[in-house]
Amino acid sequence: MVGIVIVSHSSKVADGIKDIAQQMAKDVNIIAAGGTADGEIGTDAFKIQEAILKANTGNGVLIMVDLGSAVLSAETALEFLDEELRQNVCIADAPIVEGTIVGAVQASTGAMLKDVLKTAIGACTLRKI
Repeated sequence: MVGIVIVSHSSKVADGIKDIAQQMAKDVNIIAAGGTADGEIGTDAFKIQEAILKANTGNGVLIMVDLGSAVLSAETALEFLDEELRQNVCIADAPIVEGTIVGAVQASTGAMLKDVLKTAIGACTLRKI
């Protein structure tokens, strides 16, 4: 099953999104990687790398990010991975809450990484009202 890493500048935000998504997709390996290593606001490439390794079950990892510098930290984390794993990790350009939830539900069906990514990106067009 595809694993999911949630990268937010806030550990509380990442943990909260994980809690919601895990309710919808109990069997998906979802790892929150919010905040810095010392508990401050920000992102940490090493923390993200560790989360990717924990989320990986052999079927790929989807990374959900909140802001632009989270993308930069995630891209840096990818550089620390071996080539084989790096080829099976995607960063989604999607809303972090909605994208994580629909991506997790899609992953729970056993979908491939490209399909989970497509579903998460599709959350960009979800209407709330």
